[in-house]
Amino acid sequence: MRRQGLHQRQHAKPAGGGGGGVKGMIGRLLIAVVVVLICTISFVVTSTSNGGARSGSRSKMSLDELWRSADSVGWRPSSAPRSDWPPPPSETNGYLRVRCNGGLNQQRTAICNAVLAARIMNATLVLPELDANSFWHDDSGFHGIYDVEHFMKSLRYDVKIVEKIPEIRQNGKTKKIKAVQLRPPRDAPISWYTTDALVKMKEHGAIYLTPFSHRLAEEIDNPEYQRLRCRVNYHALRFKTNIMELSQSIVDKLRAQGHFMSIHLRFEMDMLAFAGCFDIFNSKEQEILKKYRKENFAPKKLVYKERRAIGKCPLTPKEVGLILRAMGFNNSTRIYLAAGDLFGGERFMKPFRALFPHLENHSSVDPSDELAENTQGLLGSAVDYMVCLLSDIFMPTYDGPSNFANNLLGHRLYYGFRTTIRPDRKALAPIFIDREKGRTAGFEEAVRQAMFKTNLGGPHKRIPPESFYTNSWPECFCQTSPQNPAHKCPPEILDSS
Repeated sequence: MRRQGLHQRQHAKPAGGGGGGVKGMIGRLLIAVVVVLICTISFVVTSTSNGGARSGSRSKMSLDELWRSADSVGWRPSSAPRSDWPPPPSETNGYLRVRCNGGLNQQRTAICNAVLAARIMNATLVLPELDANSFWHDDSGFHGIYDVEHFMKSLRYDVKIVEKIPEIRQNGKTKKIKAVQLRPPRDAPISWYTTDALVKMKEHGAIYLTPFSHRLAEEIDNPEYQRLRCRVNYHALRFKTNIMELSQSIVDKLRAQGHFMSIHLRFEMDMLAFAGCFDIFNSKEQEILKKYRKENFAPKKLVYKERRAIGKCPLTPKEVGLILRAMGFNNSTRIYLAAGDLFGGERFMKPFRALFPHLENHSSVDPSDELAENTQGLLGSAVDYMVCLLSDIFMPTYDGPSNFANNLLGHRLYYGFRTTIRPDRKALAPIFIDREKGRTAGFEEAVRQAMFKTNLGGPHKRIPPESFYTNSWPECFCQTSPQNPAHKCPPEILDSS
C-alpha cells in the first residue's frame, strides 16, 4: 500500500511552482512521520501482546531455550488489591453454601467463583462442598484435599468463611438455619447474584447453590474481582501437606537425572466420545465410544473426516511423539504422563514408547501404598497437578474442553511463565493427514513451523475462547518497567525484585 502511494506521488503533476514544491516536501515529511509513528506503535503493541516470544528463529529454537521459562518482559505475578478493598464487615447478608461438581479442576474453578460470589453479595461463605463421590467414587472432600486452615487464613481480608452454618438461638430454642436451594444460570452475570440470589439470601438467611460449576461469568469488567480469583486459585487453594510432600518427592526423583517434561495425554474414552473421533478404532471400541456418547452428550451429527481435518480430534500418543521429535527432543527425554485410562491401551502407546522410552507416571515413580489406593481419585489427580505445575515443560495434548490442562496453563503462567507447549491441532491436522497418505517430504519442518508459532508460556493477550483461568494476564500481573505505569508493580513487589 505504501509502494502504491509512492508510485502515485512520483507520477503526479505539480500543483504549482516553487511554493507547491515546498508544500509537497512538507506533505511528504508529514507522511513519513505518520508512517514511522504507526510502525512504532505497532511494534510496541506486538511486543506487549507477544511478550512470551523468545529471541532467534522460532523454528530453529534450541532445546536449552525450551527447558527455560519464557521471557517475562518485566512482568511479575501480583494479585494483591490495587485500589480500596475493605475487609468483610462483621455482619453479612447471610450464608452461602455451594456444591462443586465435576473433577478436581472443575471444582477448583468453582471454589474461586464461590469466594467471589460471597464477596459480591457480602455473604459468609460456608466451606465449599466437593461432589467427589459421583465423579471419582472418592469422598475425601475439601478437608481431605486442601489445607483448610491456610485457605481460611489467606482469604480473611476478602470474605468471611465458616466450616458450617452455625445454629442460632431464638425464643429460648436452638434452631438451624435451613439454606434454600437455588440453581444458578450457567455463566451467570454479577447482577444475578446481587438481585435474585441476594433477595433469597436475605429472606431465608442462607442459600445453597447447586450445581455450582461455571455458574459465574469469567469475563468481568472489574480487575479487583479478577485478582480475588487469582488470590484464591494461586495462593489460598493449597493441597494438604501429604500431597505436597508426595508430589515434591516425585519431582525430585524425576529431576535427579536432569530436566523433565510433563504431558497431559487426553486420549481417554470421555474425550474421544465427546469429540466424535471413532474411525481409528476397531468395531468393538467404536460401539463402546458411541454408547458412551449417547448416554452422556447431546445428539449431534459428527463426521470423523471433517472433525479430523479441522483439528477437533485429540492427538494420538504416536502423533504426540512425532511432534516432540520434530521439535528436537530425543529418546533420552524424561516424560511424566498425567492421564487416566488411555482408550485402546498399549496398542496406541507402543509407537509413543518406541520414540520416547523414558515414560513415567506417579505410580511408576512412587509406587507407595497411599497412591496405589487412590490412583484414580482426587489424591492421584492432585499429585498429577502438582508434578505438572513443577515440571520444566508442560504439554497438554487436548486443551479444550479440559479443566486440568486449562487450569495448569494459567497456574504455570502465574508461577513464573514456565514453558508450555500447546499443539495447534488445526494447523497440524493437514500435516498429519498428508503423512498418512504417504506425503512425508518436509513433514518435520512443517510440524516445527506450526509448533513454534504458538505461545510458549510468556505473557500474551487473552483471546476468547481462552479462559481467564488459563490466562489471567494482565489483571493478575504487574510491570516492573516504568514504561507501563498503568500496570506498575506495587512497592513491595519492586523491593523484592
